[in-house]
Amino acid sequence: MDIRVGDILYMKKPHPCGANSFLVLRIGMDFKLRCTGCGREIMTLRSKAEKSIKKIERKEETE
Repeated sequence: MDIRVGDILYMKKPHPCGANSFLVLRIGMDFKLRCTGCGREIMTLRSKAEKSIKKIERKEETE
């Protein structure tokens, strides 16, 4: 999957705070994500995160 830093990921299951969107802070073998609802940061395996993504929202790049 083509996921970049700054993308917003919408997951199939929500975070315990109720929000289901996360901001991508770091990518690699694992992802560092920030919940857009409560601001908590989590680290998750790339394979686990890719399975639970429903939609990717990308910021428009300006040149």
